[in-house]
Amino acid sequence: MLDYTSSPDALYRAALAGRTVDLSRVDFASHARLDRLSAASAEYAAKLARGDARSAAPCAGVAAGLVPSKTSRHDLPLTVNLAPSAVAERRVKRLKKSVWASGHLHGIADRGHRPPACWFVTLTYARPDAWEPDHVSKATERFRNWCRSIGVPCRYTWVAEIQPQRMARTGKAVVHYHLLAWLPRGVRMPQWDRKPTTRRAAFWPHGMTNTEVAKSGVGYLMKYLSKLGELTRFPRGLRLYGIGGLTHEARQTRSWFNLPEWVKSSHGVGEICTRAGRFVVRLTGEVLAPAFAVRLVPSGLQLRALRELPPRFHDGAYSTFPRVTA
Repeated sequence: MLDYTSSPDALYRAALAGRTVDLSRVDFASHARLDRLSAASAEYAAKLARGDARSAAPCAGVAAGLVPSKTSRHDLPLTVNLAPSAVAERRVKRLKKSVWASGHLHGIADRGHRPPACWFVTLTYARPDAWEPDHVSKATERFRNWCRSIGVPCRYTWVAEIQPQRMARTGKAVVHYHLLAWLPRGVRMPQWDRKPTTRRAAFWPHGMTNTEVAKSGVGYLMKYLSKLGELTRFPRGLRLYGIGGLTHEARQTRSWFNLPEWVKSSHGVGEICTRAGRFVVRLTGEVLAPAFAVRLVPSGLQLRALRELPPRFHDGAYSTFPRVTA
C-alpha cells in the first residue's frame, strides 16, 4: 500500500494500476497532481463496479486526460461537450459557486455591528400556470423598497425550483422560489404574501409564502440546488438564481470563484476584469494571453493548451482589497 510518503507520480501510477492507495494522511498542498490521482481512482472504481477491471487501468488514463508516460496534461486536447445536458451541468456548477459565495459574503458582519440575522422565505404559486419571468424581480424590488423605507441594507439570494410533487400530479413544471435575506438583528421579516403596511402592496401576491429564521444560512439553498438536474424541464426564460445587495468587494470575490482555474492560480480577488471576452489585469492593463487554442469538432469544442499551465491548486480567494489606514 502506498501512502503520503510516496511521490505524486508513484501515487498516480498506483491508482492507474488499481493498487490500494491510502489518502487519509496525504498532504494535499504538497502533491500538485492529486487531482489526476482522484480522477484515475474514480474511473477505476467505476470500471470495477461494471465488472470490467481488466480494462480499468488504460481507461483511467484516458478519462483523466493523461497517460502515465512522459506526456504531460497540457499536451493533450480537452473536449468541451456542447450537448444540452452537459451545458446544463456546467450552468448548475457556476450557479452553485455564485450562490455559495454570495451566501457567505452576505453573512459577514459590518464593522462595529453584530452579524445580520438570516431569514428563509419560500414563494409559491396558487395556480400552476401563473408563472411569469418578472414575478420574482418585482417581488425583490418591493422588498428593496421596504428595506429602504426603514433604513436597513437589502441583502438577499434566491434560487428557483420545480415542485416535484405538483409536477407528478399535474404534469406541469410548477415553479417556486427559495430566498434568503439578511436583516439587522431586531428587524423582523414581514410576510411576503401580506401587505407590510396599509400603503404598500404585498411583496408576493401570486400565492402563499412561508417565512422563518434560517439556522444554517446558505446551507438551505445549497440543499435545494443539489436537486437540480433536468434543467430542460424549466420554463423557457426562467432565471435560476438572483443575488442582491453585495458590496463592490463582495461582488469581486464572487466573480473570482467563476474565473478559469489557470487565471485563479495566478491572480487574486479584484486583480482581473473582463473586456470583450478577454481577461485584463486591472493594475497594468495587461491582456492575458489565451491559454487554449479552440477548434470546433463534431462533439463540441476542442481545446489545446498553448503553454504549460499552472497547477490547479491555489490559496483560495486571497484578496487585494484596499487596507484601512488608521
